[in-house]
Amino acid sequence: MKRQRLLAALVLILALPLQPALAAPRGLTEAEHTGLRCAAAIAMGAGAQARGEGWAKGYPALAPRGREFFVRLAAQLMDQAGLDEAGVQAAAQAEAAALRRSGGAGTVMPFCLRLLDAQPGLSKPAP
Repeated sequence: MKRQRLLAALVLILALPLQPALAAPRGLTEAEHTGLRCAAAIAMGAGAQARGEGWAKGYPALAPRGREFFVRLAAQLMDQAGLDEAGVQAAAQAEAAALRRSGGAGTVMPFCLRLLDAQPGLSKPAP
């Protein structure tokens, strides 16, 4: 009797559809690292603008477009690289730390503004 119940349970388990395993995150591409570095630089610039720091005053308002840029990038990294929210946050923080070590956001801002302006729907607002 015990053996029959065990066999019945095993048959039921084997009949269940297999759930696909979650894909492990892959390493980020150079373009993804660049996007994260620019997202970090833009966030740092937006923070500096909010604090009235002189180095960021010459740039267009960074906060609204920068937030949208990061949201789009985060969704891409989750979909394509297999990162979760914590992984995206950790990667962005690592890029921000690397920027601080290498001279700050101003060193990459000209390139990042061009990248931001090239994004559909995120182009620089008319004056």
